[in-house]
Amino acid sequence: MDTKKILNNEFLTQEFAPAQGNADALGGYKELACGYARLENALAVLSDMRRNVSYIYYGGFARVLGIDGGLSGKMISSIWEDDIFSLIHPDDLAGKHLQELCFFHFVKRQPKSRRADYYLMSKLRMRTATGSYVPVLHRMYYVEFPHDGVLWLALCLYSRLICDFASQCMIVNSITGQIIQPDKQGNSGLLSAREKEVLVLIDRGLASKDIAEALCISRHTVSRHRQEILAKLQVRNSIEACRVAKDLRLI
Repeated sequence: MDTKKILNNEFLTQEFAPAQGNADALGGYKELACGYARLENALAVLSDMRRNVSYIYYGGFARVLGIDGGLSGKMISSIWEDDIFSLIHPDDLAGKHLQELCFFHFVKRQPKSRRADYYLMSKLRMRTATGSYVPVLHRMYYVEFPHDGVLWLALCLYSRLICDFASQCMIVNSITGQIIQPDKQGNSGLLSAREKEVLVLIDRGLASKDIAEALCISRHTVSRHRQEILAKLQVRNSIEACRVAKDLRLI
């Protein structure tokens, strides 16, 4: 499953309003990311999903990882910080992308007035300059585009994990202190209820004719649902769709 490909499609195909008047807002968030890097010695990545670029600020922890680039930061032409990803343990990187996809859909389901209340917190293992792995705290925040409610920026912070916690990943309400487990939230917004029904029957080995009879719909409708499922999950066939849907806990 290429969760990164699914995320890339969901992030970059959002319907953004014209960019007029957002330069000052972007500048403020760049200063915020730099501030986190400075005050927490964190590695901070601010990704602009509208422009498909990222700004990276290297706090003191970056030197431990062997990628110190200074607090002045640098811009890369992608929302994916692949140089940083290469330092994450492979088993943890796949989970990181899946957690971010869960969080993305969780935030989009919230009322616009409450979206800024939540952030994602998870544990990773990252390779240091000496080749050993250290436990890392990863936090992620989404920022809406001004006036239209589309998720515009993603701020990721990497720092040393000082105090361990039981869960591998959690969504935190920073106002109430509520803890939510992403794997219990599912990704219900990714597929419609009918698409899930069709996919369950596909997974059971039923042909389109049998699915149509079971759901009392036409074969044409089944074919349309199949195409929508493949497009939404960014896969090539039904076998891959079933595997991805299970990984995402859709079925």
